[in-house]
Amino acid sequence: MDLHELFGRSEDLTTLQMAIRSFIMFFIALALIRIAGMRIFGKKTAFDNILVIMLGAILARGVVGASAFFPAVAAASVMVIIHRILGWLAMRHAWVGMIVKGYRRSLYKDEEFNFRNMEITSISKDDVMEGVRLGIHSNKLDDVTEIYMEKNGQLSVVKK
Repeated sequence: MDLHELFGRSEDLTTLQMAIRSFIMFFIALALIRIAGMRIFGKKTAFDNILVIMLGAILARGVVGASAFFPAVAAASVMVIIHRILGWLAMRHAWVGMIVKGYRRSLYKDEEFNFRNMEITSISKDDVMEGVRLGIHSNKLDDVTEIYMEKNGQLSVVKK
């Protein structure tokens, strides 16, 4: 049995061939995620979400035969390598981090809302107050020094 018979070709895949592709791709995906690092599931920044979405899309094409199996694995590997390199560069150079990961924005400070940053982030006063209630379990801004929209889209509240 040769490799083409085992893996099949795009539109002519049998159930067994797709099952074999899925089985192998599962372990390839697991290895790629381990190489990419656990931050892709913890931080949830746009930088990390892009890798998760693209990795799923590319590897799925290899499973269903929309793309050849090995080129799909190669493309996914390139995505992981790019993510690792950009992550490494961002760790060493703040300006790279700001480009690929973004940065936090102050939404409230010194008892004043920053309406410009709220508009940029599409956050309303109600959204900010929800963050206060969830963050410090208070319904008052009297207890708050500053509120940020973090890189991952979450609100962080600094208590007085």
